Amino acid sequence: MTSIYVPVSIIPSLCYCYFFSSKLPKGIPRLISLLPIIHLFTILPLYFSSAFLIALTTFFITWLANFKLTLFAFDQGPLVINAPAANAKKLSLLVFICIATLPLRAKQHGFKSNFNRKIPLNLAAECVILAACMEMILRARSEMHHKLVLIVYCVMIFLVIDILVAFSSFIIKYFVGLEVELDPPSNEPYFSTSLQDFWGRRWNLTVTNMLRLCVYNPVRWVVVVVVGKERARWAQRVAMLATFLVSGLMHELIFYYVNNVRPSWEMTGFFALHGLCVVVETDVTRALKDTWPVSGLVSGPLTIGFVMVTSFGLFFPPLIRNGADVKVLEEFVFCCDFFKLKMLQFVSHFG
Repeated sequence: MTSIYVPVSIIPSLCYCYFFSSKLPKGIPRLISLLPIIHLFTILPLYFSSAFLIALTTFFITWLANFKLTLFAFDQGPLVINAPAANAKKLSLLVFICIATLPLRAKQHGFKSNFNRKIPLNLAAECVILAACMEMILRARSEMHHKLVLIVYCVMIFLVIDILVAFSSFIIKYFVGLEVELDPPSNEPYFSTSLQDFWGRRWNLTVTNMLRLCVYNPVRWVVVVVVGKERARWAQRVAMLATFLVSGLMHELIFYYVNNVRPSWEMTGFFALHGLCVVVETDVTRALKDTWPVSGLVSGPLTIGFVMVTSFGLFFPPLIRNGADVKVLEEFVFCCDFFKLKMLQFVSHFG
């Protein structure tokens, strides 16, 4: 089979979920009906030879789509066809497919977002900054200090996530013609004042929401049932650690698919460390919130510094060690040039 198998198989699979699985009782019966699709979506990236497409498909389909389908089995998450809210419309097949396959986070009914950006970067500005960063890495990496390269990578990861979600929203609105109100992918993580703030309310909110629904809430509920409500804080701690561990394992899977080498588990270690630090930070903040308040001018730089230093030591080495970073960047540039050429041809044809 060739890579054409990937897009050709996704839409029929989601049609099966929409028309057949949705008719089954929620819970185990529906989950069993979805297991073949979840298995298929797990192995789909292996049909690509491109490192960039492997990473993209693993993130969009193997991770996010599978998590959404797991929630869908229990009538939870963004794929619920008949939303319980009185003012919610029935989810159409087209919206179902778009929400399942794209890294989008639809706004919840009755929930008001409060994302007032201090630095109002728009899509055009982010694309220009990303292009400059890629040009810097591809042309002058050998002359740059190693730490500077890693700092540029931190900026690029933030920009790529924002651009991918913004582009997905653009496709839904202007090419598919669907009016779906969406939340932004992030909320200026560079202004985080704590690790809780960074991971819970600012960084990659699409993934954060999926992890909260798929891992944190179920694990916390199970632990409360086992240990009792009087030990609810222990349930919160265990759920936090489990959430970060699952996130680490999913990142490990992405890098395993891209690199095709035995995992070093540094990625999992990065997220396990941050999970442990978030647990400690939560307990310390709860204990000292009235006696020793910390200014955001102090905690902000400490937070961002800790994230960057730990990513330098644990997050990036597995990516850089086998040259996958350069390979993905070169393929990403090729895909952007190809897309730009096709867009210019499209405009000139109808212009």
